[in-house]
Amino acid sequence: MKYFVLIFGLFYNLFAKAQLVEKLTQLRPDSPWKLTSSVRLQFPSFHPQGMVKIGNFFYLSSVEVTRKRQDNDGGAGLGHLFKFDATGKLIASITLGEGLIYHPGGIDFDGKHIWVPVAEYRADSRAVIYKVDPDTMKAIEVMRVDDHLGGIVHDTEAHTLNAVSWGSRRFYQWEMSSITAVSPKQLRVDNPAFYVDYQDCHYIGQRKMLCGGLKKYKTAPDAVAFALGGLEVVDLKDNRPVHQVPLLLWSPTGAPMTNNPFWMESTATGLRGYFVPDDDAASTLFVYETDLK
Repeated sequence: MKYFVLIFGLFYNLFAKAQLVEKLTQLRPDSPWKLTSSVRLQFPSFHPQGMVKIGNFFYLSSVEVTRKRQDNDGGAGLGHLFKFDATGKLIASITLGEGLIYHPGGIDFDGKHIWVPVAEYRADSRAVIYKVDPDTMKAIEVMRVDDHLGGIVHDTEAHTLNAVSWGSRRFYQWEMSSITAVSPKQLRVDNPAFYVDYQDCHYIGQRKMLCGGLKKYKTAPDAVAFALGGLEVVDLKDNRPVHQVPLLLWSPTGAPMTNNPFWMESTATGLRGYFVPDDDAASTLFVYETDLK
């Protein structure tokens, strides 16, 4: 009976992910999204970075800056991982990182651990990858990398860790069975997509990850920048997007919904998205749904 339950759970999870991939590729720029909930976070959230939803709880990575960056100096601060409920109430939290390595990035959940990269707050720097038990909130250091990592996913089918660099300009991949201190230059692959910079990514099955992000554009050199958010389904076999769609949703502050943390799940009729696009006192969990015909 125990093995039957495990096998059933495995196939159910694979089916659910297959549904999610199929629905995501049905998204279009004009897909109608409806705001169903907006909940203000009831704790100091600082500068949120990545988010996963596990059961009824949300886990949010965030960076607290205690000294601002100057030139190529990464500044100083603390990295946080928060656990909160659907009312925005804080349940638990831990700090991650050390010294100049204090900037968490986008996070992923593989069914057992939450994966969190923490880096210096500057490009071409250093990062530490942690895995965190969502029940105990205990963190274990997995490896160190000589580059800034802004997001990570665990490809549970290929048994690899896949990460993106600062601005998601480079992809990395490590085999779980042989994680070593290989030079990043030997591992990196350029990202061929440019219209949004990925801020948060999640493994969605079928060797694919879903990334959300934004890019700022100007109609003239002295014009006010316009921030466009978007979602991309990326094939991890060749690091190329297989579906790209702008997400035309903004918070009251003008931030794109995919400004930083997001989570997407399948519903009976379409998709439900969770977003925390704003910092500090403005941090709000926005929930949107869309029906896909």
